[in-house]
Amino acid sequence: MRRSERKQIDPDLGIMAGQTLFALQKELFTALGRQGHPHLRPRHGAVLAYLDEEGSRATDLSQQSGQHKQVIGTLVDELVELGYVRREPDPQDRRAKLIVPTPLGLDEMARSDAIVAAIERRHAEVLGEEVYAVFRQAFRQITDLQRTHPTQELSTD
Repeated sequence: MRRSERKQIDPDLGIMAGQTLFALQKELFTALGRQGHPHLRPRHGAVLAYLDEEGSRATDLSQQSGQHKQVIGTLVDELVELGYVRREPDPQDRRAKLIVPTPLGLDEMARSDAIVAAIERRHAEVLGEEVYAVFRQAFRQITDLQRTHPTQELSTD
């Protein structure tokens, strides 16, 4: 059996996580486009998915999203240009800047949260509330384990 066939029949964790992410992003950003946010792209989620209404530091967005601070800076530049966020001095630290959502950004955040909640409700209806709750708990544990596991060479023997 070819590797590609095996991966289709019995996909590994990386493939399933990637397929889930890409399908969710496609549905989310298509819906956002129809709801007045056609210029956003999945990459902008590294900022918008973690942004607090009162603003967030770029270093916090970087840590939460798992993206390098330079990537977050580039994404923030794009979102400033698109009118979704602005940079403001951080009242807690004059050297730092807060990334603060504009009214357009707040609208996107509310719509995005509602769309994702609807997607999750749909999955819970199909699988059943209890099964979906168990799945979410297990998926969160796997995610936490993977994010905190030190990088090391694994034996394939």
